[in-house]
Amino acid sequence: MIELETQRLGDHEILHAFPAGKGQQPLPVVVFYHGFTSSKLVYSYFAVALAQAGFRVVMPDAPDHGARFTGDEQARLGQFWQILHGSLNEFAALRDAMHQVGLVADNRLAVAGASMGGMTALGIMTRHPEVKSVACLMGSGYFTSLSQTLFPPREHDDVEAVMAALAQWEVTHALPQLASRPLFLWHGEADDIVPAVETFRLQQALKSEGLDGNLTCQWEAGVRHRITPAALDATVAFFRKHL
Repeated sequence: MIELETQRLGDHEILHAFPAGKGQQPLPVVVFYHGFTSSKLVYSYFAVALAQAGFRVVMPDAPDHGARFTGDEQARLGQFWQILHGSLNEFAALRDAMHQVGLVADNRLAVAGASMGGMTALGIMTRHPEVKSVACLMGSGYFTSLSQTLFPPREHDDVEAVMAALAQWEVTHALPQLASRPLFLWHGEADDIVPAVETFRLQQALKSEGLDGNLTCQWEAGVRHRITPAALDATVAFFRKHL
């Protein structure tokens, strides 16, 4: 049995899942980030599966998503990289809020996400050594190069400022930080939004430096940009082992 609720934590509303009766006691925590134009509620099946495995799950909405959506779909479509940067910047406050109310057991804090959420998870891993393990599903940590093809910043935006801010969170120069803790990468080989080569690139970069000892990769042939039951099961199994 599990419990699932929405509540305010820190500055924003979260989806909160946990084993029944354990809402107030410290537990190992997985912070899970959703994908672009989605919401914490849409990805709540991850909260259910992880809570059933004994974890506390905290799922925030990204800026201008879910409970924070302004209603302007067109404006949001032009803000992908700014929204990603916003989620990265907000992690520290969310982490502090969880610790302040005693939700995290023995500093056992992990981060995961899918698509834009996977990018968020990888970015957090580069700059937050307190995160014990990370799962990135169909994401990428190479923000600068991917921005050339995925939601390119619009001409009227300050492109240089946006990408300079994100460059500080990229995996490119942070391979030792990623290698220091368990990392799970999953990707559908036929992904038509975030190419699977993005995950392969990171895998090879770590391998070529001899930094892949904590890396687990899983691929699914013929799968496009979507989460499969196998991906969900593998994510739960990863955190059972590494949190």
